[in-house]
Amino acid sequence: MVDEQTIVANLKRVRDRMQLACEKAGRDPAGVALLLATKTVPADVIAVAVKAGANLLAENQAQEFVQKRPLLAGLPITWHFIGHLQTNKVRSLVPHVACIQSVDRLSLVAELHKQMSNRGLIQDVLIEVNTSGAASKQGVAPAEALAFVRDVARYTSLRVQGLMTIGPLTADTSTVRDSFRTLRELGSTIQQEGLEGVQMKELSMGMSGDFELAIAEGATIVRVGTAVFGHRPLPA
Repeated sequence: MVDEQTIVANLKRVRDRMQLACEKAGRDPAGVALLLATKTVPADVIAVAVKAGANLLAENQAQEFVQKRPLLAGLPITWHFIGHLQTNKVRSLVPHVACIQSVDRLSLVAELHKQMSNRGLIQDVLIEVNTSGAASKQGVAPAEALAFVRDVARYTSLRVQGLMTIGPLTADTSTVRDSFRTLRELGSTIQQEGLEGVQMKELSMGMSGDFELAIAEGATIVRVGTAVFGHRPLPA
């Protein structure tokens, strides 16, 4: 794992890349948020990044989130969840995460609604869309996204704030960019529906190796891990 000085330097490098990508796309850099993906990153290392000004964080696994959250209590962190979420793990997350970005099936929607309505709270969510078509990736198919959002909109304790996708793992930048463009166009189509409780404020797309392409296609959140924390060991 990288040291404190390297983390601070990496954060600056990522922010500079984001600034340049926004300038090339004619976008205001204030319209793109940096979210740090902290999967397998120890709490003390995360704290270094937070103290350097990175306050928007996300975990991929509920168990890891439960372990880290109390260790980072008191720091100015807004938590998101970006991994595949099993319904039996929902209770351990809510109401501690500001947004769940990986909503992709109605069984999960129903459980989120149950847990939030029991608490009298509203949960912000993003709908995960499989824009690459890869069988290994989660998310609803683009052709089914609008109908799925209509279904989610019926659950009053959930507030759809936008869409999320993971770009295809390929060196072909045109293919990657097409994936991000698909998400942007879907967001525009869904916004035109005017569904109650649904906004398309957020497009969460782009990671360490491709977030410039995502910014060019309208990303409002980019999810960066490796570019800040270095290559991390996979969990057992």
